[in-house]
Amino acid sequence: MSKQIWKPGNMLYPTPAVMVSCGREGEKPNIITVGWAGNICSDPAMLSISVRPERYSHGIIKETGEFVVNLTTKALCYATDYCGVKSGRDVDKFKEMHLTELPSQKIKAMGIAESPVNIECRVKEILPLGSHDMFVAEVLSVSVDEKYMDNKGRFDMEKAGLVAYSHGEYFALGERCGSFGYSVARRTGKAHP
Repeated sequence: MSKQIWKPGNMLYPTPAVMVSCGREGEKPNIITVGWAGNICSDPAMLSISVRPERYSHGIIKETGEFVVNLTTKALCYATDYCGVKSGRDVDKFKEMHLTELPSQKIKAMGIAESPVNIECRVKEILPLGSHDMFVAEVLSVSVDEKYMDNKGRFDMEKAGLVAYSHGEYFALGERCGSFGYSVARRTGKAHP
């Protein structure tokens, strides 16, 4: 087996492509697309997003201490890309992408109604890391679109058509290839996964 050795770089792919909505009171809400987002704790539920300090949304999130992570789908892929390359200083992204503001349950920042899942967050800590600042946040509320729930009350990812980002491209998540613990589950003669 032969492998190339590269200089240090970001190779932890794919990553979720999420639209993060935020806003100052009395101003139009904004959306930024973030490729660096992830779960960091289950109790209390916490996640992080990393944003460049020069981005318009960085100042909003730093000032308000809140944001909504909106999961993206194949149907939202165009808007996801647009919200990542256009600045909220120049355009109203909700208006331009025909997205609907969704009032949050626990914070003032608006969610995106077209997103299958909206995760309301309050910033607990900001870590300056270099090119990006990491916003460590507690999850205060989660809204899930009922049309993506299966008959067991679980979120059906395949039905939602969630999107991931890898090396400059967007990909719809595909078929399930296993479930947690299936590698050690008692064999019943059924094919795995």
